[in-house]
Amino acid sequence: MRSHFMRSQGMMDTTRRPSRTRQRLARTCTALLLAVGAAAPAMAQTDPTPFCGDDGVWIQILGGGGPEITDGQASASYVVFQDNAARLLVDTAPGSSAAFDRAGAAFRDLDAIVFTHLHADHAAAFPAFVKGSYFLDRDRPLPVLGPDGDGVYPDTVSFVDRMIGPEGAFAYLSDFLTFRSSGGYKINPRNVPAAGRGLWSGFSSDNLKLAAIPVHHGPVPALAWRVEIGDMTIVFTGDFNNQKDLVADFAQGADALVIHHAIPEGARGTARDLHVTPGQIGRIASQAGVRMVVLGHRMNRTRGLESITRAAIEEHYQGPLIFANDLECWGL
Repeated sequence: MRSHFMRSQGMMDTTRRPSRTRQRLARTCTALLLAVGAAAPAMAQTDPTPFCGDDGVWIQILGGGGPEITDGQASASYVVFQDNAARLLVDTAPGSSAAFDRAGAAFRDLDAIVFTHLHADHAAAFPAFVKGSYFLDRDRPLPVLGPDGDGVYPDTVSFVDRMIGPEGAFAYLSDFLTFRSSGGYKINPRNVPAAGRGLWSGFSSDNLKLAAIPVHHGPVPALAWRVEIGDMTIVFTGDFNNQKDLVADFAQGADALVIHHAIPEGARGTARDLHVTPGQIGRIASQAGVRMVVLGHRMNRTRGLESITRAAIEEHYQGPLIFANDLECWGL
């Protein structure tokens, strides 16, 4: 099994990247952290360098929390690096734009932004990314992909229009939707089917390929995303309760399964209709044969229960298990 590497939160120096010596030390330290399990995220707080490694594919946690404003974490959002270039942004959650900066990511490197769904805790920072990019040097179109709509939930094209369109909340940014963009690039929003059981695979770039499937998140149109980048595969489930029973097949053989841990094992009612339990996470990971599992979207109702969560998951899956925290970075 290949090693997993970590960088955790700290001050940013945009001219500095970790030396090969630091990377070798990180490999050694991370092996020890994985050996002690749930202690890894807590110990990671002492590492002053949030940067991922220079080479290979890395997942950086921009936000490890959920919608609460009492958990000390940004809401769930992720950036995927390849060879030190940020290629994919998954959700634009509150706090993610600041974390993107602290991570040393360059907006010009992004091949796409994808949304798992359009709840505020996953999408609200989108205008902040657009406004911030005005001061940067991006010069190529930016695809923005996300679910189609249903009822009170707009489709992604409509969401973008409501945020930055000519009649939107931030209409002064509407030229970003045109080739006359003051930011130097055009935003191209696109809807992806979020109903039924079909696989969508309508995007690729020189660096990555994307596929998506609908997942059940109560009444909210939602997607899971499969990312093929380099020789690695990552699946981001977003929020879901596995009612459609599609994720295990979709994640088959993935190097990393980034899955949301928003409820404890005994949850019932509305919470259970929206999210998977730890036991379900373990079964999905085992059936999919994934190499590692990253637990994101950690809410207060799950914090302090890590040993119980781990036990429920490990009844089915015995691979590396990571409880995500802000700005941790994991190499594949």
